[in-house]
Amino acid sequence: MSDAALPNDPAALKDLLRKQQRAHLERNLALQSQLESMASQTSAFQARIEVLEQKEQQFAQRLTDLQRKNDDLSADKLRLEYRLMVLLKRHYGPRADKVGTGQMLLEFAELLEQKPLESPQDAIAEDVPATGGDAATAGAVVASQAVAAPTRHIRRGRRDVEGMKHLPIQQCIHDLPESEKACPVCHRRRQEMGRASTWQVSRRAGTAHFVRIEHIQIRYVCHDCEQSAAETGAQIVLADKPMAPIEKGLPGPGLLAHVVTGKFADHLPLYRLEGRFAREGFEVTRGTMCQWMADVADLVKPVYKAMTEEVKRSHVAGTDDTIMPMLEAQKTQKARMWIYRGDDAHAYNVFDFTDSRSRDGPAKFLKGFKGVLLADAYGGYDGICVEGGMTKAGCWAHARRKFTDVHPMAPDIAAEALRLINQLFDLERQAREQKLEDQAHLALRQKHSVPILGQLHEKLLYWKNTVLPKHPICIAITYCLNQWESLNVFTGDPAVRIDNNLAEQEMKRMALGRKNFLFVGSPRGGQTAAILASITSTCRRHGINPELYLTQLLANLPATPTNQVNQWLPDVWKSRQLSENKSVQVQAAV
Repeated sequence: MSDAALPNDPAALKDLLRKQQRAHLERNLALQSQLESMASQTSAFQARIEVLEQKEQQFAQRLTDLQRKNDDLSADKLRLEYRLMVLLKRHYGPRADKVGTGQMLLEFAELLEQKPLESPQDAIAEDVPATGGDAATAGAVVASQAVAAPTRHIRRGRRDVEGMKHLPIQQCIHDLPESEKACPVCHRRRQEMGRASTWQVSRRAGTAHFVRIEHIQIRYVCHDCEQSAAETGAQIVLADKPMAPIEKGLPGPGLLAHVVTGKFADHLPLYRLEGRFAREGFEVTRGTMCQWMADVADLVKPVYKAMTEEVKRSHVAGTDDTIMPMLEAQKTQKARMWIYRGDDAHAYNVFDFTDSRSRDGPAKFLKGFKGVLLADAYGGYDGICVEGGMTKAGCWAHARRKFTDVHPMAPDIAAEALRLINQLFDLERQAREQKLEDQAHLALRQKHSVPILGQLHEKLLYWKNTVLPKHPICIAITYCLNQWESLNVFTGDPAVRIDNNLAEQEMKRMALGRKNFLFVGSPRGGQTAAILASITSTCRRHGINPELYLTQLLANLPATPTNQVNQWLPDVWKSRQLSENKSVQVQAAV
């Protein structure tokens, strides 16, 4: 408003001013009302924002929970896939630790579903068609557990010999030396009084022919001194014959050696040998052969004990174990068969049977051993080594197998771990091909294997902190880290192998025999199997024909003094045979 428009009258001017003031006041009140309204709206919006933020936090928590649950389910899924993979590989897959077999194994899933399942009793009935089973590895089968079978008529006693008249006869005449034919009383020559005849059945080595051996002992008497009761000294003398492996027993050394070889070297159950012998014209029951095996084990036990002591003198001994079912009421017990493999200076494979996997078994066997024990991650070995003053060495083949099994579930990590582990094996293969001496071999390990182990250890620690704890790959990672000290022992001792495969190979052969004869009948049967398997396995290690060795062993051991038993150890026997053959060749050349 211009000054000209303003009234000059003070009263009118005051009225105009009051109007302006009222207008400003009304405007301020309207603005205040708008501000209050906007403030209330802002509070409402703020409350809605807070509600939305709370919902957002709830959704975030639910998402976190779902992600964790999803991770757990994924880990469970991988773990189940891993277990399925292991089972499929065990039943259908190759034994070699190679990557890339997972898809092939999964293709067998349908076959696994279609495969008929056998109960243990069905399996026993199929493998052991007659009452008694194959307790070849000895022991009586509990009558209540035997599968019903037709009654068999078994001839006993001397009638067994009479039923073998179709077998060819070989006579062995045993006479007194000329120096003993003179009477010790009158010093005149004794007269032949008669002959004593005993029979054995043996098997010609390398053939499928049985033979009856007639041992004829010539009896002498001094007729001049026969009537004099006051005279001292022997008037009637019977010529000695070689001691039989089984006192007053029918089987000869060749037959016993063949049965032992068939059972424990070729893994043939006794009922199969029974059928084969019958086709070849010699009928003998599996129960009889079972008793033969126990008697042979008792006879060769001194040799077994000598082999055990030699293994304990080894610098490095490999060990492993496998299940060996043993008959008990209602079901079989999971007993154990152990292998202890001596080093090259004490090259013997010794088995031991225990009724469980308790550490008491290996602790008792290894008592006195002070060297390096090459073994898997069985926890019982740790305490045994500490208490016995031994060094435990780990097996990299076991560690590699862990990563091979989980490769389909974590290919990147497993492939990197396998690459480094395989480099260790490549170095060992290079050392064998070059036939390096111990010091050169140790230098190779220190120069190349130790840095590789350092890289692998760093990666294992990193993977352990980044991978879900329930992931199957953690099984392999944790195994290596827990056994790391044992797995590094080979880098400081050239005599220690990087793996325990040589001992495991013997366990695979034992598992093959177990598949055929199913079980042992008693603890004594298990020990019989351990003793005879030790003999045949050691023969295989030295390239010896076990049947030839056992034939000579059983023929000579009964008359061998205890202090000369070591002369019949398999490697000592082989050296003696080679020396004798070389001597014969030299004489023939002359």
